[in-house]
Amino acid sequence: MAKKILFIALGAAIYSFGIHNIHQRTVITEGGIIGLMLLIEHWFSISPAYITPVLDLLCYLLAFRVLGGRFIRDSLIATIAVSAFYKLWEMFPPMLPDLSAYPFAAAVCGALFVGVGVGLIIRQGGSGSGDDALALTISHVTHWRLSAAYLFTDLTVLTLSLTYIPVKRIFFSLITVTLSSFLIDQVQNFGRGGARQPEEPAAEKAGA
Repeated sequence: MAKKILFIALGAAIYSFGIHNIHQRTVITEGGIIGLMLLIEHWFSISPAYITPVLDLLCYLLAFRVLGGRFIRDSLIATIAVSAFYKLWEMFPPMLPDLSAYPFAAAVCGALFVGVGVGLIIRQGGSGSGDDALALTISHVTHWRLSAAYLFTDLTVLTLSLTYIPVKRIFFSLITVTLSSFLIDQVQNFGRGGARQPEEPAAEKAGA
């Protein structure tokens, strides 16, 4: 368990570092829950403070039914770790060069941090956000590769976002979500001799 928590913390540190130092500074639009939250805020003027927890809760409830209680436990650890490290990074000035003038470089570099960080968290059986929980649930139910599940949710939201975001900005978002989805899948399955589906629900493992 200690090793699991250590790797979850490492993934949370890498993921939150990239989001704080690259994505936020360069205003790279996200897919998934973050992108959906921004879409709802734009069209319905509902505060993210209300939207985000509701969307995350719905994703976790769905994941609980499909992936079981142990997944929720590990995800709670990851969520706390992401929040703690994010707060830590906020205490320091920016630690990376500002890539706002180089959106392609920002998209690639941001994807590297997100892909490796989230991949480490998911490799330990948890998730750091509702995005991850939803993608894992879709992957488990459909038997798609995890990268395909991420791309499905991200591309769906990014397509809807074209109703208010310029195509040029969406293009760089497509780069970052495509690359990060691929990296998450690769990190999750590294050294495991091929693709793996998400862990079976805890209830099934217990013979329930």
